[in-house]
Amino acid sequence: MEKGAIRQGSYTSKRKGKEIVKKERSTKEIWKNNWYGIRTAYSFSKSRVICAILRQITDYFLWVFYTAYFVRFVIETIQNQSPLEEILMNIGIIGGVSLLLNGFVHLCDTVIFPLADTKIYGRMYRRIYEKAENVELGCFENPEFYNQFSIALDGIGDKLGANVDYVAEIIGGTVGGVLACLAMIEIDPWTILFLIAPLAGNFIFAPKMNAINYRRYRDGVPYDRRISYVNRVMYLGKYAKEMRLYHIFNVIRRIFDDATKAKSNVYRKYYGKAMFYGILQYIFSYVIIFEGILLYGAYRALVAAGKPISFSQMAVLTTVMVTASWVWVRVIRAYNSCSENGLVVAELRSFLEYEEKIPENQDGRMPEPVVHSIEFRDVSFTYDHKHMIIDHMSFTIREGEKVALVGHNGAGKSTIIKLLLRLYDPTEGCILVNGVDIREYHLQEYRKLFLCAFQDYQIFAGTVKENVLMGREGTDEEVIQALRKAGIYEKIASLPNGIHTMLTREFTDDGAVLSGGEFQKIVCSRVFMDETRVALFDEPSSALDPISENELFNSIIHSVEGKTGIFISHRLSSVREADYVLMLEEGHIIEQGTHEELMRAEGTYAAMYKVQERNYFALDEEVAG
Repeated sequence: MEKGAIRQGSYTSKRKGKEIVKKERSTKEIWKNNWYGIRTAYSFSKSRVICAILRQITDYFLWVFYTAYFVRFVIETIQNQSPLEEILMNIGIIGGVSLLLNGFVHLCDTVIFPLADTKIYGRMYRRIYEKAENVELGCFENPEFYNQFSIALDGIGDKLGANVDYVAEIIGGTVGGVLACLAMIEIDPWTILFLIAPLAGNFIFAPKMNAINYRRYRDGVPYDRRISYVNRVMYLGKYAKEMRLYHIFNVIRRIFDDATKAKSNVYRKYYGKAMFYGILQYIFSYVIIFEGILLYGAYRALVAAGKPISFSQMAVLTTVMVTASWVWVRVIRAYNSCSENGLVVAELRSFLEYEEKIPENQDGRMPEPVVHSIEFRDVSFTYDHKHMIIDHMSFTIREGEKVALVGHNGAGKSTIIKLLLRLYDPTEGCILVNGVDIREYHLQEYRKLFLCAFQDYQIFAGTVKENVLMGREGTDEEVIQALRKAGIYEKIASLPNGIHTMLTREFTDDGAVLSGGEFQKIVCSRVFMDETRVALFDEPSSALDPISENELFNSIIHSVEGKTGIFISHRLSSVREADYVLMLEEGHIIEQGTHEELMRAEGTYAAMYKVQERNYFALDEEVAG
């Protein structure tokens, strides 16, 4: 793979065609994002949203009723010396209704919400995964995309449920708060003034705290990614050998230490302001209101002129004021939490509404089932608008031709394959397949014209058969034949379950762990599954010894007989049977022709071939014999 060959453009969050600048969101924008979160959760589970609101209204109603109205009812019935039967009957009715309402709250908490949250979690992550699959490959090389992707993945399934709960608590708490305020006004209208302090504390200082917390969270995301990387390296077995043979642990530890130190610096950066606003919020939200309530109640009972309140009224008033204060504090706290959560939902929304440059679900013209020609017409490609990886390149491949791309690392070989597969679009020029610009084709149907084996292959935690088919349909016999062509079936047949053996030990202790060369042959067998498509081999034998590589390339040449094949190899002895060779250097075609023609020209290709021939002369002799 050429260095820098898999970068293109930059990831930019967009909504409705406009770039979203990363800055503090306005209150209106925050609530738009929260409403987006609610609508998203509602689309996944209507019962979760509706029951959350009813549950909070019920919970706050019971709280206010018992602390404000029920206490007052009990005191007044005792003072009025009501009949015992009447008292017991009223208490029984109240207790029965309360039991039913509490049963609903318990049902929500233990049954409805866990089931609905699991549903929301699964569907939300499925949508995120689908979006991640649909964005262009260049996004995965952009740190900003990864930061936003990390935020989107960071427990967003749970955050959507929390977002619903916050909004429901605001609604339910407002209902409870109004009831509590009515009870306060009925006893003493002036007590309503005590609610100003917590309102000021939470509306003025809490939003500043939320902004600080969000900036601190976002600034820490890049370092969280580094810490997660270290955790992954220390956890996965594929890194274990190098960790023990070399001193790479010191490098990994340094990455971890630097990340944790940087994250600590992020916290220190905001510590002073967070402490200042936190203390102010605490004083206004708790100290003034609760101390003030007790002082005012004592003043009305002991000092106030006119009509003082009784100690029973003081008890009721104090209880009601405390309840009202706590209700509104919780409402404001839910509001602030909702505002803070809305900032995270904004990142999710930006991620999900990002407009892909090469969407995987792009519709378009249906391609012919057979590729008659492939043409690169004055194609240039760059990822940084400075260094051209491909520089005004033109060539044509006809149906049935076997073409080899050769050259030093960084010459542009792998980039040609990626451009042909439309993993990226050219910066300039165009690529034509059957005379049609490939950007006009239905993308997924277009890619079905090709079968690929990359040097940077991946083996998935599945069976051998699944790793060969890669989601396609195929019989056991077809898989076996593909493995035979790749020269790996004898090894697979020796495994306990043959082609149904699990590869890797990601999920099972008895999974098969093969050598790099054996895994590479399984990757090549993916291409051998279909004889009708264009075959693309990008360094398919980099992990093989020269003899095994020669055998594999003979199989490749035989498998593409009569159909179009493009393959890349750094060992030039493997490309001698190609119909045509393109010699690349710094994004240009410097030589082209058959192997014999290029050898007679005695240029760069011939010089490179002779150097390799001397290095592998003995092995080539053995293969020839």
